[in-house]
Amino acid sequence: MGNNGDKNKKKKKKQKGGSKKKMNGEQSFAFKSVCEWVFLDQAPPAAASWVVDDFGVQKALGRGGEKVVFELHSHSKFSDGFLSPSKVVQRAHANGVKVLALTDHDTMAGIPEAQEAARKYGIKIIPGVEISTIISPSRDSEAEEPVHILAYYSSCGPKRFEELDKFLADIRDGRFLRAENIVLKLNKLKLPLKWEHVCRIAGKGVAPGRLHVARAMVEAGYVENLRQAFSRYLFDGGPAYSTGSEPLAEEAIKMICHTGGIAVLAHPWALKNPVPIVRKLKEAGLHGMEVYRSDGKLAAYSDLADSYGLLKLGGSDFHGKGERNESELGSVNLPVVGLHDFLKVARPIWCSAIREILEIYAEEPSDFNLARIMRFARTRILKGSSSLSCGKDLIDHCLPLWLTREEMENAEFEAIKLKLYNTSVSEGGIQVLMES
Repeated sequence: MGNNGDKNKKKKKKQKGGSKKKMNGEQSFAFKSVCEWVFLDQAPPAAASWVVDDFGVQKALGRGGEKVVFELHSHSKFSDGFLSPSKVVQRAHANGVKVLALTDHDTMAGIPEAQEAARKYGIKIIPGVEISTIISPSRDSEAEEPVHILAYYSSCGPKRFEELDKFLADIRDGRFLRAENIVLKLNKLKLPLKWEHVCRIAGKGVAPGRLHVARAMVEAGYVENLRQAFSRYLFDGGPAYSTGSEPLAEEAIKMICHTGGIAVLAHPWALKNPVPIVRKLKEAGLHGMEVYRSDGKLAAYSDLADSYGLLKLGGSDFHGKGERNESELGSVNLPVVGLHDFLKVARPIWCSAIREILEIYAEEPSDFNLARIMRFARTRILKGSSSLSCGKDLIDHCLPLWLTREEMENAEFEAIKLKLYNTSVSEGGIQVLMES
């Protein structure tokens, strides 16, 4: 009887935890390639100390091993999150995250702060943004629904940044009008919420979203919690719901591709009819879609991604609400082969974007074009005293943080260095502060 009980316990434990096994050839190659990129400026962990579980997710073996965790969907106070970018980075580090994409709604304003915090914790930042759009699967405008597109950029940020910035600013302006309309609708529903209250919660310069309105409703005592605010008033098509001036999803994807980014459909499970939408977005240039959540892979969306040859990604969509049911940073397990597929598609696009930004500086080495290079750079530059006297020195310091050796050993990058060989960076020179 006792032996049978022990056997049953072991069986249940095995079913719960899954079996662990050494990586196969494809997983080992993917892991090595992913690590090469993640730890460009550090020593990568030894591959020999790793195993994978049944889902192809890498696990550390023994003490001292690290798990290479990617978090590809997170928000800060710069949109509708509750934490500052530096606090998001700190929390990600505490959860073992090695690569963090900050993807605030319709703004990249929090990226520099995230990059600065990441220096301290040895985390790699993917500059990102979640773009609010609409789509109509058919010609019927009644069928319009909101769609969110995630954009991921190189460490150097978007090329043609000014175009993207204007595109996002127009959406943010629409968000202000939308939030005002929501407040007006709530007022008509006999909930006298004040616009100033919503703006105070959003913070200076932040375009208010539904979550800011919901927080104001909770504070004013009109609802018990955020969930109730959405389920009663703010859900898509709800009594206080309002649309903004969001662009078409296809336009956003084309803008992402035009500026050197990777376009990924966020939370497709929120869509009423995802199949025609995914088909339409794929035609516009969509690279991938979220299929992984903290509760595992959603088979239906994984199959849909396979049908259209899309990358399969995912993230926690962390806002820092402090609610019990919110997914934590780093809680979504992404298979190492999937991460490798992501980087295989992304890196040539990012490499090309970096090259274009550098070429502009090589043609016209002005302070303005230098600022373009360093906008989201992990390397910090200070004008004043410096041992770096020419553009080539600067590029030699930056490129190893952004590109692998193979990517750097490129005739076009060498040509850029030659152009910058005798180019003075600025009259006072530049000091580059590197992490040890």
